[in-house]
Amino acid sequence: MYAVKSTLPDQDLKVVGEALQGALVDLVDLSLVAKQVHWTVIGPRFRSIHLQLDEVVETARTYSDTVAERAAALGLAPDGRASALASGSAVTGVESGWHQDDKAVEVMVGALASVVNRMRERMDATEKPDPVTQDILISVIADLEKHHWMFQAEHKVD
Repeated sequence: MYAVKSTLPDQDLKVVGEALQGALVDLVDLSLVAKQVHWTVIGPRFRSIHLQLDEVVETARTYSDTVAERAAALGLAPDGRASALASGSAVTGVESGWHQDDKAVEVMVGALASVVNRMRERMDATEKPDPVTQDILISVIADLEKHHWMFQAEHKVD
């Protein structure tokens, strides 16, 4: 049996492991929610939102791989199974059926805000124990905040 051993002290590894696992779960779930909305969005802004949702999916999938590989490099087995998502994600589930374009935007603004807020907590938690992981999380936050901004700009103001 082969085992990957971390160079981090056990206490630091625990903090970093929790941050990476949480980030992985949120990113995988965000990609699933965005893809579900992508398939079901309707309305006058269908095309632009449809394409914008694919950009979120690509970002979330790319970073989920980066986060999972960072965990593996530290000797932690990443868990992206459905059961891990169901018990640990911050992303609110999306309703079944069609999503009017304004509702699709609302769903994504909320999902992205939730994930960004949790990523910021993880960024703070990993500052001392592992700046390498923190750097990854900073990149994740920057890209997700850009998506959040773009969806907010699409949101109707009453």
